[in-house]
Amino acid sequence: MKISITRAAERHGEVYFASAYGEGKGQWLGASPFVPGEECEAEFELPELFIKWVDLVPAPGQPPAVSIEAGKNVLTGTLEDIEEDGTAYMRLGESLIMFECLGEPMAIGGTVELTAGILRIYPAAY
Repeated sequence: MKISITRAAERHGEVYFASAYGEGKGQWLGASPFVPGEECEAEFELPELFIKWVDLVPAPGQPPAVSIEAGKNVLTGTLEDIEEDGTAYMRLGESLIMFECLGEPMAIGGTVELTAGILRIYPAAY
């Protein structure tokens, strides 16, 4: 996903960023120092274990989006797949984001909203 780092966050190593889908906050794990306003291709990592129907909920009709609500990132996209081991994939625009989840089954192919306390951001190595 193409992002632009807008400014440093309150905690060391965290940054606010803007994308075509909205604004978020995460742990920048690329080379430092970053230059505010500079665009880069980035990949997101979600290290938490998410609970379906709690942290991951259906959001029918919602467009792909990134936002911050109550200090957490909220990612809205299409649930592409959930494997038997709980590995799941969400498409947010052109990006595919992998995460781990557990809980009751969910319909594949629908729009979902994922609330994440930790978002790690890596410069994409394409």
